[in-house]
Amino acid sequence: MSDPFHLVSFGEAMVRLCPPGFGRLEVATELEMQPGGAELNTAVGVARLGAEQGLRAVWVSRLPRNPLGRYLAAKAREHGVLTDHIVWDDSPDARCGTYFLEEGGAPRASAVLYDRANSACARLQPEEIDWPAVVGGARFFLVTGITPAVSPGCLEATRRGMRAARAAGARVVFDPNFRSKLWTAEQARAVYQELVPLVDILSCPPEGLRTFYGLPSDAPAAEALSRFDLQAVIMTTRTELGMWRNRVGATVVARDAGGVVRTYTDREREVEIVDRLGAGDAFLAGFLFGLLTGPGGGVVAADAPPDWERATAYGGACAALKHTIRGDFPLLTAAEVRQEIEAPALRVQR
Repeated sequence: MSDPFHLVSFGEAMVRLCPPGFGRLEVATELEMQPGGAELNTAVGVARLGAEQGLRAVWVSRLPRNPLGRYLAAKAREHGVLTDHIVWDDSPDARCGTYFLEEGGAPRASAVLYDRANSACARLQPEEIDWPAVVGGARFFLVTGITPAVSPGCLEATRRGMRAARAAGARVVFDPNFRSKLWTAEQARAVYQELVPLVDILSCPPEGLRTFYGLPSDAPAAEALSRFDLQAVIMTTRTELGMWRNRVGATVVARDAGGVVRTYTDREREVEIVDRLGAGDAFLAGFLFGLLTGPGGGVVAADAPPDWERATAYGGACAALKHTIRGDFPLLTAAEVRQEIEAPALRVQR
């Protein structure tokens, strides 16, 4: 039997297609091709950051057995993510979800066009995944609100995965990650509230806590912690200084080893944006890496008190750095992130 996974990540990945140079889709003559998908993005980040410690991140999904499906699986493996539990669709009409990104500059906003209906992942049947076999011994289970929006089968698989992870002793991390092009706010709200009793760590900003969880107070994170018996509520913060220039930070509200609710904040950073997509996923990757490893560089014991301050610092640094990297994946190393935390510098590294 293989070793358990440090992170089990479940969700659809797609092929991202983007006209270069801020081009318009309707007149594009070429498209840049990249892999992308929230849960896979985070798994890539954890695998890369934890390469020296041997952190094992697995991505669970359903792909067509065709060149595009193989492309996504290969891109996951390229960055150290395990793909042992991908379900393969052999039907001749199986298709891979895609999305088209049209990048804009003020006052024209960037826009995403999905082509993912009836994808291989959308046709997932819940019984196709043996969740107890996947999550046994795992440390964390991650899913976002995108996955249950993809199809009824994905919603039921999400429920089963979260329950199995909880039963196996893994901590469940959930990010609502609302996508208005997949379902309505009312549909999302009903599902998010149904799933929150299965969540240990909720990644959600104050506006999401108010909109989807009905927490109207001035301190919705602390209220969510109490009402839903969560270990932590985590979030990134953003001030827009322009379309391609932002100030970003991170905040974690969590219970310390003594059960006292504390707020941990990372310093804000002004970022010049190369690619904004995937910054939240990078935050989760850094945050989980910070919880899984200690200052000495090793993997911490599963029963060790969470180091929320370290996790906040790594999450905030990863989110900021991801803005400077083209594509959805957080192509970062732990050394780069430590450098940004300890002694940020903009000089050329020679």
